[in-house]
Amino acid sequence: MSVLSEVLDANESYASAFDKGDLALPPARGFAILTCMDARLDPAKYAGLSEGDAHVIRNAGGRASDDAIRSLVISYKLLGTKEWFVIHHTDCGMEFFTDEVIRGLLANSLETAELRAEGFVDVGTGPGSAEAAYIDWLTISDQAQAVVDDVARIKAHPLVPARIPVYGYVYDVRTGRLIEVPAATTAGAAA
Repeated sequence: MSVLSEVLDANESYASAFDKGDLALPPARGFAILTCMDARLDPAKYAGLSEGDAHVIRNAGGRASDDAIRSLVISYKLLGTKEWFVIHHTDCGMEFFTDEVIRGLLANSLETAELRAEGFVDVGTGPGSAEAAYIDWLTISDQAQAVVDDVARIKAHPLVPARIPVYGYVYDVRTGRLIEVPAATTAGAAA
C-alpha cells in the first residue's frame, strides 16, 4: 500500500499555513551538516535547526562521497557556509554488511533482503544485476574511524578551502546525544 495520499494530505495541511516563503537562499546560520539518511535521525532537532538555518546533506552512512563533497562545495562557494559537520550515528545499517555482501545480494535479485541474526539474506528471486560490482558502497567497519576518514577526505579535497573547519561527531540513537570524535575534529581544524 502506497503512502502517496498520506504525504499529499500532510503537504496540503503544511502548505495551508505556510509562512516561510521569504526565507533567504543562503543558510542563515552559515553551516552545513553531512549526515546519514537513517529515519531515526532528525538533524533539525538534534542540532536545533529551523527552516532556512543550515544545509543538511544526507546519504547512506553520512559518507563523504563525491556527491556529498559536491554539495558541500556548492554550500560554501555559492551560499557562504563557513563551518561543516560530519555526523555519523550508532547502530548504522552501513555497519551490517560489506561491499561483497551487497554485491552478492544484488547479483542474486533486486528484491529487498531481510536482516537476520546472521546478517542480510536474499529472499527474492532473480534476476539480479552485476552492476553492483562497480559501486563503492562506503560501508563502515569502525564508526569513529569512518568519521575521521570522511573529515580527512573533505579537508584534503582540492576544492575545499583550508579555512573551513570540519567537525566530526557520532549521534547516539539511544540517547540523542552528539559525541565528538576528537581525532576527526583535529583532522578537520581550520588552517
